Parts: sequence; structure tokens; C-alpha cells
Amino acid sequence: MTDREGNQMDDGLAAAFERERPRLRGVAYRMLGSLADADDAVQEAWLRLSRNDSDEVRNLGAWLTTVVGRIALDMLRARRTRKEDPFEDAVVSWPDPVVSPPDGLDPEQEALLADSVGLALMVVLETLTPAERLAFVLHDLFAVPFAEIGPMLDRSEDAAKMLASRARRRVQGASVSTTDRSRQRDVVAAFQAAARDGDFDTLLAVLDPDVEIVSDVGARYTVGAEAAARHAMSFRRFATVGRPVLVNGAPGILVLPEGAPPYALLAFTVRDGLITRLDVVAARERLARLDVSALGA
Repeated sequence: MTDREGNQMDDGLAAAFERERPRLRGVAYRMLGSLADADDAVQEAWLRLSRNDSDEVRNLGAWLTTVVGRIALDMLRARRTRKEDPFEDAVVSWPDPVVSPPDGLDPEQEALLADSVGLALMVVLETLTPAERLAFVLHDLFAVPFAEIGPMLDRSEDAAKMLASRARRRVQGASVSTTDRSRQRDVVAAFQAAARDGDFDTLLAVLDPDVEIVSDVGARYTVGAEAAARHAMSFRRFATVGRPVLVNGAPGILVLPEGAPPYALLAFTVRDGLITRLDVVAARERLARLDVSALGA
């Protein structure tokens, strides 16, 4: 084989990999919850592909999905074995939010956030074991057969099915719909206006009776509408500097005081016209990593 032929084959393989990259990044992000770690996993997959005899790979997309899944599984297991500071562990155990302008996602974000992977779902995924997460993400979100997932976990096909079923029960109700985003945005705007104006009754009107608040610097807790409304009233002094955004594809609010870094990020889950869950990102380390360049901030 001439050098020219070899270069052409390398260029073709690289081009084929780039076509798969958005999907692979989506797999890795759902598995790891970290954008930086997802990029590392995808890059490692490229290195393994470039070292492998690509002529033996019959289905490149499936092969790469399996490789990224294995890499992410190893990374998750490594996290579990690390001994970390309690506060740092609390920060690490939350996913990185993806913040976008309220008018929509760019193509790269669309690929990353397909399948309604809202922040609430990502938060729940963080509570799964590595094996549960792999089985659920690969099968339910990327249609990988259990017959392929089982060997990745050194388990049987039926055992992989059980892992996914257990994960499915945990994540039930955490996915978001983007088909009625305009209505969801109206509900979030009403919440912000009511918080700004101190309108307790309107806050109650947009909150589900069993609304749940989850924070990355505190414990998960179900508060109910009245307690949540009182909690929202404490948000009043920040409501005037809250700007509408999309958080993992769903309506949210970024609290961004003028001339200061982001103070908080609020992600809403809205169902049937009511806020059923509010995820609050307040950890300074995570807020500092937010990419808000597309917001003109």
C-alpha cells in the first residue's frame, strides 16, 4: 500500500468517525453527566479505533457505541472508588447543565440533548449504579440490544434487562417533553413574575401540589406547593435579574446579576401546565463552568 492510499484510508476513517461524534458524545454525556468527561471518552474511542483494524469493523456506529459505553462504564466505576472530599463529592454527583438561548438549541446541542434528556433526568441518572446506568442509557435511549449489553457488564442478557428495568422505575417521570415548550415557557414566566411581585396565590396556581425541589448543594426534598411557594418568595430579590434560558432543552431561568458571574440556574419540569419539579444549580464550581457565551453574557 502506498503512503497516498494509506492517507486516504486514514482520512476516510476520520471522516466516518466525525459523522458518529455527535451521537457518541450524547451517549457519553448521558453516561457521565460531565461534558468534559464525555469529550474525553469520545477521544479515547477515536484512539482505540485508530489502533484497531477497521476492516474488521462491520458496523462502525454500533462498534463505537459499545466502545464509548465501556469507556464510560470504567470512568463511572473509577469515580465510585475514589475517596473525595464530601463537598466535592456532592458537586461531582450532579450533571453539567447545558444552557441555551430561549429561542432554541444549536445543532450540536440538539444532537447532545435528543430524547428529552432534561436536567431532571440527568440528575436521576446520577443516582443509578454504573451497571444500571449503562443498561438504561444504551438500551432505552440508544436502542442497543440487551444481548450486546450483557457481555459489557459480564452478565447475562436477562440480568441486563433487570438492570434496565430497575433503572426505568427510578427515572420514571423525570423525562421532559419539548412539544409544548411555548406553554412551558409561559408557566415559567408566570412563576418568575409571581416571585418578583411577591404574589403568593399565583405561585400556588402554577405549582403542582406535590412539587419537588432538588438542589446540587443540598438534599433532595419534596416540599409541596405551599412550602415551595414560600421558598420561591425568597427568590424575589433575584427574580429581576433572572433571564429566560433553556436548560437541557427545557425552559429555565439563569440568575445573572449585571457585571457578576451567574448566581443560580433554575431548571423546571412542567406537566399539564403545572411545575412538578424545580432543579436548582447553585454550586459555584458548577456555575463557573457554564458556557453562557451564546447568551451574550
